[in-house]
Amino acid sequence: MDRVIGIDLGTTNSCVAVCEDGEPRVIPNRGGYPTTPSIVAVTEAGKRLVGHIAKRQAVTNSANTIFAAKRLIGRPFKSDEVARTQETVAYQLVEGPDGDTRIVAGNREYSVQEISSYILQEMKKVAEEHLGMEVAKAVVTVPAYYGDSQRQATKIAGEIAGLDVIRIINEPTAAALAYGFERQMSRNVAVYDLGGGTFDISIMTVDEGVYEVLSTSGDTFLGGLDFDNRIIDFLAESFLGQQGIDLRQDKIALQRLKEAAENAKCELSFKSSLEVTLPFIASKDNVPIHLQQELTQKQLEDLVGDLVERTIAICRSAQENSGLTMDEIDDVILVGGQTRMPLVQKKVEDFFGKPAQKGLNPDEVVALGASIQGNALIGEGEGPLLLDVTPKTLGIATVGGGFSRLIPRDTTIPVQKSHSFTTVTDNQSAVKIVVLQGESDQAAENELLGEFLLGGIRPAPKAVPDVMVTFSIDADGIVSVAAKDRDTGKEQSITVTLSGGISKDELENLVNERLVAEVAEKESDDLAKLTYHVESLAGQLKNKLPLVEATLGSEQVDAFVALGVDVKRAIQGRDWDSLKQLETELQDALDIIGQQAT
Repeated sequence: MDRVIGIDLGTTNSCVAVCEDGEPRVIPNRGGYPTTPSIVAVTEAGKRLVGHIAKRQAVTNSANTIFAAKRLIGRPFKSDEVARTQETVAYQLVEGPDGDTRIVAGNREYSVQEISSYILQEMKKVAEEHLGMEVAKAVVTVPAYYGDSQRQATKIAGEIAGLDVIRIINEPTAAALAYGFERQMSRNVAVYDLGGGTFDISIMTVDEGVYEVLSTSGDTFLGGLDFDNRIIDFLAESFLGQQGIDLRQDKIALQRLKEAAENAKCELSFKSSLEVTLPFIASKDNVPIHLQQELTQKQLEDLVGDLVERTIAICRSAQENSGLTMDEIDDVILVGGQTRMPLVQKKVEDFFGKPAQKGLNPDEVVALGASIQGNALIGEGEGPLLLDVTPKTLGIATVGGGFSRLIPRDTTIPVQKSHSFTTVTDNQSAVKIVVLQGESDQAAENELLGEFLLGGIRPAPKAVPDVMVTFSIDADGIVSVAAKDRDTGKEQSITVTLSGGISKDELENLVNERLVAEVAEKESDDLAKLTYHVESLAGQLKNKLPLVEATLGSEQVDAFVALGVDVKRAIQGRDWDSLKQLETELQDALDIIGQQAT
């Protein structure tokens, strides 16, 4: 039977869940933790590390330890967000062959999709170890305010990881699914999702298993990392004032500051003050210097107050666009680890005028909702009906640099809409269709999704040809565009499949690399298991042989002793065939000893 897992691919942590016996459950990783750090590292030897093991070595290998990749996915290198990211991370960002963003680690360039695929692959392994079977299908969540390029890039990351991403759903919608699971209710719900790197607010109605999003808004570059960076700057500026040393210029010191800031932020959710202590953080005149700085909850709130207010302004816009009054919103759900901060909770509750729902773990609720949707998609029981919306307006560029809107933001998806356009010069034989996404009236200020040429238009005076442009958005929020000359019947179309700089050949190579790596990893695991078993048998033989040595012939005793020497040689040489042969010979020897003992 097919199993579908739900994956919350987070900026700071990722989580995987599955429905078992109709109940959604988070699957803990090998260490027993419900979430896994979204961190990938490359060691000096070129070995790839993912999750907790990558996080533990971040201080000593900061230049090759990658975090917050989710903030970079689907973004061009020359975007403001990439420039701002480079200011706060120790690893290097460079421009790819098609203007995409690449990450340098271990003397190699990685696409952001490739880094994200390692995290998805880790989630896949966690699920497979728990279920005892291979998993191929997944529902993966993304921020509601992700654009088309970011959604496409996430699907590509899943493909590289060996996952068939059967649905992309928005994180607030997934949280609402978990919130409404097995509840027969009719409620208007606001989902406030402030995670490690992104912020979303969705206003929706939940009515007897139907989840209809009324409006959504957000900021894909606003989250807990920005709160951390405020603390980092506070500590660094204090130290600079005291010692004249800017710790942000030292990669190792910056990584230590980052970890200290994250820990301090978490502790100040339940403490009024604390002292940040980082011994041997720097040196002056060959004398080690320590950082000791008190930080209070009030100071933290002053540092990040404007970030919280930014989320409230976005909430106000979403509420107005939903058509609901504050009194008509029944429940407020908090999602994302940053919502544990008391200031965030207070501001949200003050804005909506009601206490927030805190019954669900904000770190796990999105993955749970994704697993519920996955279970429904394979027909396991009656599933919820999701009516999500497109987060941004879609349209095409028009003459004079204008932007013609075809599908407004907050339109329920899937959707298809058409509009007629015409030529602007006499005898124009082709029309260039430039597909854009955004809210500006100026084409240049919106995001380019793709472009194509419709040729074969019959010669005619300007404004006579009738070109029908049709936009389609599927349930994943992926865009397709078609153009047709109604007079000649000529037609051209594209599915906007921005790969963020990954060509078809590169994608195929990455998938093949993963397959080769999986085979090598399995062989290594099998060899480790065989080696352990052979060592165990050799140990048993060594311990039992003296007990029956007197009853065995000297030749047989010598042969059994020689087995121990052969085992060491085979283990040192990592010789599979020799180890398998020795496994049989050791077991035979133990059987003989067992017979002698009786």
